[in-house]
Amino acid sequence: MAVERWHTADLELLPRIESHIRRHGLIEPRGSVLCLVSGGADSTCLYHALRELGYRVSALHVDHGLRGAESDGDARWCAERFGAEVVQAGARCSNEAELRDVRYSFRAGELRATGHTLSDQVETILYRLAASGNTKGIKVGREDGVVRPLLCVWREETEAFCTERGLEWRTDSTNPGTLRGLIRHEVLPLLERIHPAARENILRALDGRRTMPPALVELLDSRTGSKRVDLGGGLQAVREHDRLWLEPGPRDLDRPVEWGPWRIESSVPGLKVRGWRPGDRLAGRSKKIQDVFVDAKVPRSDREGWPLVVRGDEVVAVPGIVEAEGVTATRVAD
Repeated sequence: MAVERWHTADLELLPRIESHIRRHGLIEPRGSVLCLVSGGADSTCLYHALRELGYRVSALHVDHGLRGAESDGDARWCAERFGAEVVQAGARCSNEAELRDVRYSFRAGELRATGHTLSDQVETILYRLAASGNTKGIKVGREDGVVRPLLCVWREETEAFCTERGLEWRTDSTNPGTLRGLIRHEVLPLLERIHPAARENILRALDGRRTMPPALVELLDSRTGSKRVDLGGGLQAVREHDRLWLEPGPRDLDRPVEWGPWRIESSVPGLKVRGWRPGDRLAGRSKKIQDVFVDAKVPRSDREGWPLVVRGDEVVAVPGIVEAEGVTATRVAD
């Protein structure tokens, strides 16, 4: 029966990992990859699963030296079990983000894999939702060459994989006392009492973001106060701090342009019609368009959809408020 379960695990887990790697282009077929190993079940599964799938695997263990003898034991374990290169972190870190940055600083430029799983993804979504109000998750692949081949399986599946093969793993005794440990051992069990599919439902928050156009996801994730992205089809998404709206892209005014309730025409060459952008000013003047709206008592909710007539970056007319020679703006609908 043990052998039969082994083959069942292979059929379910290994092809799923391989499909995930191919779908996201994480590692070239039979290519080389450096696994960042801690000695836990996830990185143990990562190392052995990639080897079984035919990749050329090596290992690196970063010793932060935070747990004394236990850290020393982890380093020896990884060196013995994976043939891992062990490096000393050296720098003192005050939080998990700094620890991660130090880990990822070693062997920069090489393709490196970590053992993050769907369980880590759920914990990350919950933490970021509580701490900053967003549902941004762990990236499948980072820009610096760090990839996550196990971001398609759950933590209990990595443990089952190791158990099936008689692979032992290390356990970090400090995990329960961390914020992630609090989420893992207290918050998630409570949520699963509310609904047994809580974990899968939490992942849907991330899946929902990924069904949006990538440009729109980039806009929502950006830390920049003001940003706009082109969604294609002549449509742009604009974010101004906590406000988000859609508007048409710039249009040449070589023919009549209809923009919201306005019909705009001009005999002057080289003009365009576009939406308002923070920092816009009247041509030849120091007055900001935002102040023009305020003086004209235009509600803030209407400003995003108000058309501007521009030459380059200069605003030459604001329909219904600031006129310009050769430009006609008619309100055709309310």
